[in-house]
Amino acid sequence: MEPLEHTPLLITLSPCRLRSVFIFSVTDTAWLNRHYEFIDTYEYFERICFKGPVHRADLDTLNRVHMNHVLSIPFENLSIHCSEWITMDLDVIYDKIVRKGRGGWCCENNLLFSWVLKQLGYTFTMLGSRVFNSSINQFSNTDTHLINKVDIDGVSYIADVSFGVSGQIWHPLELILGKEQPQEPGVFRFVQEEGMWVLEKTGRKRILQDESFNSSDLLGSKSKTKKFYSFTLTPRDLNYFLETSNILQTSSDSLFKNKSICSLQTPTGFRALVGWTYSEVIYNFEEGADLVDMKNIPDHEIQKVLKDKFNISLENKFIPVNSKGCYTL
Repeated sequence: MEPLEHTPLLITLSPCRLRSVFIFSVTDTAWLNRHYEFIDTYEYFERICFKGPVHRADLDTLNRVHMNHVLSIPFENLSIHCSEWITMDLDVIYDKIVRKGRGGWCCENNLLFSWVLKQLGYTFTMLGSRVFNSSINQFSNTDTHLINKVDIDGVSYIADVSFGVSGQIWHPLELILGKEQPQEPGVFRFVQEEGMWVLEKTGRKRILQDESFNSSDLLGSKSKTKKFYSFTLTPRDLNYFLETSNILQTSSDSLFKNKSICSLQTPTGFRALVGWTYSEVIYNFEEGADLVDMKNIPDHEIQKVLKDKFNISLENKFIPVNSKGCYTL
C-alpha cells in the first residue's frame, strides 16, 4: 500500500484498534496536538460504518469519510433541551457522538471532523461562517457556523458534515466561484457577495404528501435557489467559537434555544424532527421534484421516533420546543 501523503501513518481497518497519534499539520491547530488517550480512530470509523481502507489523504478518501459521516451522525441540538451543556472539549464530544451514539451541532460534528482530518494527514483550516436568515433576507452578523477548508494537491475544498436538512452537502465542495457542483440534494455552487464566499443551492420543487402542511413554516419559500452561509478564508481556531457556542445555548434569541432539531441524511434524502414535526424527504422522487412527508408526533412517541429514525437514546428528560425563529427544511 502507498503511505498517506504528508504523514507516515497508514490506516487499515483491522481488528487491532488504532489509537490517536500526533500527526504533523502545516495548519496551526495546537489544540489538536494533545494526545487524546481515550480517542480511537478505528472506533470512529465503526461509528460511521466506514470500511476503508485508507491508502492516502486524497479526495476519494475524503469523499467517502465525509459521506459516511453525514449518513451516520445526526445534526442535532437536543442537549440544550434535555439539560445538558454542549462543550467544545474534544474528549467529551468524542464520547457523546462516537460512544453514546448521539449527534451534535457544527461546533461538535465539524470539530470532531477536524480531528479526523488531522489523523488522516490532511492539510486543513478551520473557518467561521455566517448563516443566512431567509425571513429577514440577510446573513447573521457573527460567525456561528464552523466549517473546514481542506487542501489536496493544490485544490481547496469545503468540508461540512453538520449543516443538516436540505443544506447538507454529501461530499466536500471544490472552493471555486460559479462552478455548478451537483449532488443528490441539488446543485451547489459558491458565489461572491461583498467580498464574501457564499454557498447556495438550487434544488427541486416539492411534492407534499399531506397538503395540510402546505403552510408550515418549515417549508419556507418556494424558491428553488437558497443561500446557506457566507464566509471568508480567515483561519479560526477552537477558542474563536467558544463564546458563540455559549451564547447559542443561553440567549433567548438563539434559534437553538427556541427549536429542538434533529436531522439525519439517508441514502435517498433526509429525516428531520423539529419540535413535534417529523419529516421525511426523498430527493428526486420524480423528475425535478422531491417528496416531502410530514406528520406531527405526540409527546409519548417522541423518544420512539428518535430511537427508530435517528438511533438516538437520550439519558435525560427531553422537552421538544418549536417557538420563534426561522428554520426551514
